[in-house]
Amino acid sequence: MTVPSDTLSLAADFPAAERVQWQRLALGVLRKSGLAGEDTPLDAVEELLAHHGYDDVTLAPLYTADDSTPMPAPPGLFPYTRGARAAGAVPAGWDIRQRHADPDPKVTAEAVGADLENGATSLWLVLGEDGVPTAGLPDVLKDVYLDLAGIVLDAGAAAVEAVPAWFELLTERQVPPAQVRGNLGVDPLGWRARTGQRWEGPADEWARRCADGFPGLRAMMIDATVFHDAGASDAQELGCAVAAGVAYLRDLTAAGLSVPAAFAQLEFRYAATADQFATIAKLRAGRRLWARVAQVCGVPEHGAQRQHAVTSTAMMTARDPWVNMLRTTLACFAAGVGGADAVTVQPFDACLGLPDGFARRIARNTQSLLLEEANVGRVADPAGGSWFVERYTEDLARSAWAWFTEIERAGGLAAALDGGLVADRLAETWQRRADNLAHRRDPLTGTSEFPHLGERLPTRPPAPPAPRGGLPRHRYAQAYESLRDRADAHAAATGARPTVFLATLGPAAAHNARAGFAANLFAAGGIDTVRPPVGDDDPARLAAEFTASGARVACLCSTDRLYGESAQTVAQALRDAGAERVWLAGRPADYTGVHGYLFAGCDAVAVLETTLNDLRVA
Repeated sequence: MTVPSDTLSLAADFPAAERVQWQRLALGVLRKSGLAGEDTPLDAVEELLAHHGYDDVTLAPLYTADDSTPMPAPPGLFPYTRGARAAGAVPAGWDIRQRHADPDPKVTAEAVGADLENGATSLWLVLGEDGVPTAGLPDVLKDVYLDLAGIVLDAGAAAVEAVPAWFELLTERQVPPAQVRGNLGVDPLGWRARTGQRWEGPADEWARRCADGFPGLRAMMIDATVFHDAGASDAQELGCAVAAGVAYLRDLTAAGLSVPAAFAQLEFRYAATADQFATIAKLRAGRRLWARVAQVCGVPEHGAQRQHAVTSTAMMTARDPWVNMLRTTLACFAAGVGGADAVTVQPFDACLGLPDGFARRIARNTQSLLLEEANVGRVADPAGGSWFVERYTEDLARSAWAWFTEIERAGGLAAALDGGLVADRLAETWQRRADNLAHRRDPLTGTSEFPHLGERLPTRPPAPPAPRGGLPRHRYAQAYESLRDRADAHAAATGARPTVFLATLGPAAAHNARAGFAANLFAAGGIDTVRPPVGDDDPARLAAEFTASGARVACLCSTDRLYGESAQTVAQALRDAGAERVWLAGRPADYTGVHGYLFAGCDAVAVLETTLNDLRVA
């Protein structure tokens, strides 16, 4: 038997590839596709292919070992970029944390039991006006072993009643303090950001009580999802979280806690999205940023950030909600790979109301499958060493630190919230994202792309209303869903769905592609389409078909060649037949009688809004 050499090199029989070779090949493709000219220099290729997101971070098309990316320390060591647990540490994986907010304590108790019996390891309980009544806490947890399951409270202003009730329950149940795990969920700045109201309560007293007698219980939860939901980029979400953490460190140490004890009272909650690499980089960068804070405070050994990742509410859709299973699976995978200590997967029907048992089971099993079958949690920082991920983490951390220092210069997060700095900056980012969503540069499967007009949505009991008054709450699909709701209401009131006539020119081979594109775009706003039985170039026959359809708006669909021959005469015939607006599926050109153009990258939301107005959809 021949033992291979330790220096065996993969692809050793092939000549080494050089960056310039890739650049030449990429430039050839760009020239063929029309994205680069014959005079485009070779060194411009990477800029043409680079992606510029919502942060001051450029994602290059190619990363190699030659990139100047600092390699972080191994897992378990400062600055904890690669995780707080050393490789091979036990337990492996993350805490499966299920969220519950049903105001009926009996229903919540049954759901809690089902979750804990089938894989969940901790509970996230929303208490108060937008969740379970505080008085119902004992009923919800009556069958829960509080020395085994971690409990995370989320009570907002009701924490002044909920936290004492929680401590009282622990005393009544005689739970050993050393075995209590979880978080009291106190987040004054998060509450201020969410509602615009100041939170009043003895947070420092509760923190001292946790530090003195409950080693596994933390008092403060820095919930950065409020900034994510308000439109923040990843760096802005991280910067706001670090600013909140630093503010709490100041408060807790001023109240008498030591610096290490203050660090031990904080947990961070981040949003995990279907952009898996962005989520991985965000969690890794978050740990690095917090380690830097600990280093500045003189306690680098206490800088391991505890992270709770929650699948993003902003990315969830009410339309075609089953696609949310794909989104949350990607987000959960990214959170696990990124090193989150606890993960919550939102049920796919979260936007429709209170989730049912099936939706909760799918959310729970998503994590169980990734942990128990895919073994995602058994590898420490599997993304570590990737030139792309390491560079992304580094750039994201630097961008977030710059935003954090700007908040500090403004007087801290409280002053930045009160003065409008945070709201204004997040609004700017949201407008950029909303523009990309409207132009479908950021597509939403089942909503802005491939919508299903005939879908029958599941019905769910309404969820308690979320607190209002602070930063806005956005969802990526909100513009399209409001248009769909408007069209559906019109269909329910009149018995007929808003309809656009597709004037297909020429044979099916000529018009099918653009007719399908136009139908897909109009369906995103709840608008149906009809077309003549066969393609036709005769303006009179198409005008007659349009009149028979009862539509008010038409759209020409064909090839550029046929447009050059017939578009103007057909458009005029349609307008003479009563068409209030004539669209053309194709790139903008100068065709008399055509009001606007539908093409990849057009403002789909504006097109749909205009069309619904033309169709008299109130």
